[in-house]
Amino acid sequence: MVRRIVLIGLASVPLSGVLASSAAGTAAGQPADQQLQEEQQLGTEAFNELKAKREIITTSPLYDSLKPVAADIIRAAQPRYALPIKFYLVHEPQPNAFATPGGNVYVVDELLYFVKNDEELAGTICHELAHTIHHDSMELAEKQKEIIKRELGAAVVLGPTARHALAIALLGKLHSLSYSRDVEARADLTGSDICAAAGHNPWGLVWLFTEFKNAAPGQMPSLLSDHPNDQARIDALTQHFAANPAVFGRFSQDPKSATAFAVPKNASVVFLR
Repeated sequence: MVRRIVLIGLASVPLSGVLASSAAGTAAGQPADQQLQEEQQLGTEAFNELKAKREIITTSPLYDSLKPVAADIIRAAQPRYALPIKFYLVHEPQPNAFATPGGNVYVVDELLYFVKNDEELAGTICHELAHTIHHDSMELAEKQKEIIKRELGAAVVLGPTARHALAIALLGKLHSLSYSRDVEARADLTGSDICAAAGHNPWGLVWLFTEFKNAAPGQMPSLLSDHPNDQARIDALTQHFAANPAVFGRFSQDPKSATAFAVPKNASVVFLR
């Protein structure tokens, strides 16, 4: 459900499609907090790895579809995170989204074709962004760092070679749903809070989990799914909504109320080189 010691200035990267917040208090210069500095470093390494693999999309009509949803989410989520939140489209074969340390959120272009409505897209993105807000991916990175330390030696664990290896390992973990069920459940709830604050119906995540639960084996991608626990996550979200009527009471749980989400078929893309 989805990463960079000296930040190389992502805000200055000439990506015509990047969606970024300008509201973060630590957006300019190095953050004072060491953990945030480490998150920036790891996020930069992950960005560079995706760039090297030519996955990052700089220009596409798909950004026009993503931009309104992303802008709402940035506005709602930015006060929860001390580094600027940025959105990038990436090209991969399976619908997915993932967020890395440092505030970068990557939305796979196939996800825009997969989701049925605005609410499912917003729910997926908010869930992934919640992992960054909770620093979950940094906890994964710390575990991977211990592995790298054993393999490469403690002397180079903070050097560029190890940092690059750590970014590659972390991206693999983020693609393979390596978070525990408790961590995923917490991201569900925080993600739903962000969705509501952004003005997007948080029931979209419930609708998506319901589709996963009812699908035949192998019919749905692994996106966000933690079989056989989808029903437990649906129940937890439903209880969360019921316990907070002031926040969630204005949203309809009926999928027929969904806002259609459409993107141009076979949209052209230009990759960052």
